[in-house]
Amino acid sequence: MMDKPALIDSHAHLDEVSNLSKALERARNIGIVAIIAVGSDIESNRRSLDFAEAYKDYVFSALGMHPWELEYQRNGWEEFILKHIGESVALGEVGLDYSIPLEKELQLQVFSRLAEIAKRYDKPLIIHARAAWRDALEVVKGLEVKKAVFHWYSGPMKVLKEILELGFSISATPALEYSQGHRRAVKHTPLDRLLLETDSPVRYRGVESEPADLEKVVSAVAKIKGLSPLAVASSTTENAIRLLRLKLRL
Repeated sequence: MMDKPALIDSHAHLDEVSNLSKALERARNIGIVAIIAVGSDIESNRRSLDFAEAYKDYVFSALGMHPWELEYQRNGWEEFILKHIGESVALGEVGLDYSIPLEKELQLQVFSRLAEIAKRYDKPLIIHARAAWRDALEVVKGLEVKKAVFHWYSGPMKVLKEILELGFSISATPALEYSQGHRRAVKHTPLDRLLLETDSPVRYRGVESEPADLEKVVSAVAKIKGLSPLAVASSTTENAIRLLRLKLRL
């Protein structure tokens, strides 16, 4: 990449990243100027807040309740999020996942409540929607949520079209290396509606990811869209700053 353009990793599970201090050092070295530490339950939300305090103006907290964690934690999450909502830049990771054996009604109830909180406090939603893209979109439409990013979008093009028409964004991940559905979505999403993320430390082709892998995402998006890496970096960083209202000194 040229001249290490400013990059933002809009979605990373820093509480699960191995040797975090070294990972953040590598992230800074490739030009990452901010990382959004997403939460999945009370404990990861707490750690997200801790990271934001320890790495002030570099790591920013997003508080969430992931559908995967609902089986183990059904109480207390709402009180925690409401108590700390002012310390977060977004609500995430939240959403629906119909590929897991957890009742849909519970998932919809929790996601709807989180969407209500996001709307009330004017926070963007960072949405996970595996096998549930349409239902996730219908929830945010029905509640008239104004700000959302559909994380790692690889769903139907018809749903993507509505997501974009409503002014929402999607995120591009290292899965662009192998996911045709994800590549297709990124190709058809205007650059001003695109954020970049690594979803660290999720494994891609057997290798644990980290924020520095955002460099690969920039290159992949540039190739898919026929643009320079610098153009991709510049636009997606502006998008993240605007959506998440980050106060950065670039």
